[in-house]
Amino acid sequence: MGDISPEKRSGCGLLNVVFGRRSIWPRRSTSTGSVQSSNPSNITRIPSSPISKRHKGGSNDAFLDSSNNHKQVDRIIARPLPNHSKSPPVHQQHQASHQETAVSRNQHGYVQKKNLPPESLGISGELDRMITDHQRSKGSSTLVRASSSNVMLMGDLGNLRQPGGNVDITPSNVFHPVNEKCSTSVNVVKKKEGSEKPSSSPLCRALSTRMDPEELKIMGNEDYKNGRFAEALALYEAAISIDPNKASYRSNKSAALTALGRLLEAAFECREAIKIDPFYQRAHNRLATLYVRLGETEKAAHHFKQSGSEADPDYMTKARRVQIHLNKCAEAQKLRDWNTLLKEAGFAIAAGADSAPLIFGLKAEALLRMNRHQEAMDTMEKGPDFDIGECIKFLGPIGSASLLLFRAQVDMAAGRFDDAVAAVERASTLDTNNKEANMTLRRARAVATARSNGNELFKAGRYSEACVAYGEGLGHDPYNAVLLCNRAACRSKLGQFEKAIDDCTAALDVRAGYAKARLRRADLYAKMKNWAACVQDCELLMRENPDGDGEAGTILKEAKAQLGKPQD
Repeated sequence: MGDISPEKRSGCGLLNVVFGRRSIWPRRSTSTGSVQSSNPSNITRIPSSPISKRHKGGSNDAFLDSSNNHKQVDRIIARPLPNHSKSPPVHQQHQASHQETAVSRNQHGYVQKKNLPPESLGISGELDRMITDHQRSKGSSTLVRASSSNVMLMGDLGNLRQPGGNVDITPSNVFHPVNEKCSTSVNVVKKKEGSEKPSSSPLCRALSTRMDPEELKIMGNEDYKNGRFAEALALYEAAISIDPNKASYRSNKSAALTALGRLLEAAFECREAIKIDPFYQRAHNRLATLYVRLGETEKAAHHFKQSGSEADPDYMTKARRVQIHLNKCAEAQKLRDWNTLLKEAGFAIAAGADSAPLIFGLKAEALLRMNRHQEAMDTMEKGPDFDIGECIKFLGPIGSASLLLFRAQVDMAAGRFDDAVAAVERASTLDTNNKEANMTLRRARAVATARSNGNELFKAGRYSEACVAYGEGLGHDPYNAVLLCNRAACRSKLGQFEKAIDDCTAALDVRAGYAKARLRRADLYAKMKNWAACVQDCELLMRENPDGDGEAGTILKEAKAQLGKPQD
């Protein structure tokens, strides 16, 4: 051990620095709540003074020694106990010190009391008076009394509550979240103590690491059974952060993710559980059921074998049915039998592959080939919307490239040409040998360029040239509703109403819900004074889009007025 400074040897280093070399010789004091004379193991004998002898058996207060010529005898000083929560509030201590009379210092620097009997002051009063003296002399109010007989500075109390009330050092009090998202961690600690359940606000993973991960898992299971899946997920994640090598925590997290519809993440967690414990049958069964829903029936069959007695017979039956329909889908795709492909893909989804992105893509492709673009768009919207990064980890590069091609074709039908080009470019990067991806990329770029050129020419009022530009795009994608509708606008400006109506009708044949094409055709009917057809389009448009603009209502009003007039 190194040398110990005089301040440390005295036991009150900070007091010696602030108030000079003084000695505080407490006896039994009840004012701080930290001295307990009944505990023999908590006391230490040191030399005492005549002052302590004078008050032996008297009051419980202790005094500062103001004499330099005393005999040393044994004294008792109680060590401070850990519980400092019962010290009087600071404002009460200051009020008590203000009621005392003035103090002065003797030649040795010790406090000398005037007009007050020694029996009336204890260690609490002496500390209060010293703090008050120092504050008056320095003009500072940053010193506060601490129940451990030391002096603390405000702002250096760490996570403890500031003065003005009792300090309660508990796990839920010491741990303070840094933002609102972490507020649930305190609630989880309280829930462990049986006083409160976690709220439904966004859950924080920064739970106290002093909690038992098994207890967190039990609490998560309770939330899961009660349908509180987000809360259960947070608790399972907290258990994993404490003990990441427990397979059951990963498996339970997978169940919570599945209930929240995050199937790919759930499959990843099951994989992790199996890596930790390759013979964990419940994790194998859970992963197999996920593979069935995701359309990976061959992988599902493998994990069902590993599940043993945990294998779910219902899902095993679903897996067999899905596999039969997938085999027929592959055969129909090779034969370009789009009707069979559409039917078998629908059967596979109904049989149990309700979250398989590639099967939804096959169904959308069949609808696009049959020029049923609106249904293809609806199919992809109803299907799972997984992040492509997760799909790459789950499906691999080749499967992800096929999924991107399906999405790109639907984006082109919807007029999202830039998104289509980006999707096909990424598909070509993932699967460089995919000839279909290269062909689709060339087509997507040509259509996107044609639409961009046509729009620029239309804005410039060069309608004939714009009509030609849109026609070039239609040469690559003959049934693109957006290009057809744009060419109809050009033909309308050129007075070619019948051709423009034909383009609008062709666009509506592939996209029945394309509002812009229907409104444009209604306007063309009005220009041709075909009021009955105009009224029909306007009424259908207003039923499908009740919150649309008032242009359809204006045309409808005019058309009905014209129908009510007598004909020439």
